[in-house]
Amino acid sequence: MEGQDRKSGVTEHHTSTQADADSPSSGGVRPAHGAPEVTGIDEDTAAVTTVEEVEASKKGWFAYFKTRDFYIVLVLGQILALCITSTNTFSSLLVGQGTSIPAFQTFFNYVLLNIIYTSFTLYRYGFKRWCRLLLKDGWKYIILSFLDVQGNYFTVLAYRYTTILSAQLINFFAIVVVVIVSFLFLHVRYHITQVAGILICIGGVGILIGSDHITGATASDGISKGNQVKGDLFALVGASCYGLSNVVEEFLVSKRPLYEVVGQLGFWGMIWNGAQAGIFDKKQFQSATWNGKVGGYLTGYTLILAMFYSLAPIMFRLSSAAFFNISLLTGNFWGVCIGVKVFHLSIHWMYPIAFVCIIGGLLVYFVGKKVLGEATKPWLGKNQEQGVTGVGTARRRVVRGDTVV
Repeated sequence: MEGQDRKSGVTEHHTSTQADADSPSSGGVRPAHGAPEVTGIDEDTAAVTTVEEVEASKKGWFAYFKTRDFYIVLVLGQILALCITSTNTFSSLLVGQGTSIPAFQTFFNYVLLNIIYTSFTLYRYGFKRWCRLLLKDGWKYIILSFLDVQGNYFTVLAYRYTTILSAQLINFFAIVVVVIVSFLFLHVRYHITQVAGILICIGGVGILIGSDHITGATASDGISKGNQVKGDLFALVGASCYGLSNVVEEFLVSKRPLYEVVGQLGFWGMIWNGAQAGIFDKKQFQSATWNGKVGGYLTGYTLILAMFYSLAPIMFRLSSAAFFNISLLTGNFWGVCIGVKVFHLSIHWMYPIAFVCIIGGLLVYFVGKKVLGEATKPWLGKNQEQGVTGVGTARRRVVRGDTVV
């Protein structure tokens, strides 16, 4: 957990400016408990380097491949993909028990995030300062949580009306949204190898979908044209909300402490999701099956999804929303691997080829990137001075040297 390291005295730091001196989460105001949100190192006396100096330590087209961060990002992406696959598996097991409550089952995740991260934020800030955070910056987190909740809801809803093939194809739109919004509003500029990496990853998923089509896994099961159009529109809305929420979260976690962002996402998400569950899941809740297995599946779903929401912000800091999304494309492969054991599925010979293709695309994505990779955010200034000094940020590398955490 980032925040205060009681052994080293290191905490997250947001570089203060006159404009943000009164911000609830800036370094200009000391938290009610514990140390202020500064690094344990005095930046006026520490050997602070610049981004250029850090990136000059290794040169060449494969400079990023020689860093520890590259392997952390690659492995973290697959852990997140496994988390998504695991939650999908638990959802399938719940449906198998006669319990289909998509909005309500995600509600527990937001509750858990709120309990963990909002509690820690209250400890760090104190109640009055936390209330000031709600008044000053709450609107940002309301937007983030709304997009996140709607992304979850409409994506799950789409699978009721359309085929898996259509939903998977439309989910690619999230990547398109991320790239366009990042380019236009965050001034992110993509290298030709990054574009090539994204296209290779999409090609790998194309192989997966082709395999599913050959084996009949994407059959429509008598879905009418009207329902399929409705499902495709739901999938499009869900993918758009996912893409927008990813970009917004990447922006926020680059400027704010992780515990604040995730805590606020859990707090407002709990309200949004609870309201939707009460409106749309009322009938399904009443007719659902409730037994020990269902309780176990809900617990597993909630814990793994909470892990996903805790690790995703670190991914956004170390890389980007674009790489985050293409990393999740291996989820179909991991889903079949889990399905072999849980649902007694068989692996088609095209699946390993598709997996290798996607991983290859992830590698190509970082060809030509410098030592800090995508951790340097264009909206944070030349030396990331407008960013927070937290886990996975380039600012932390500039201030503390060769360190991630």
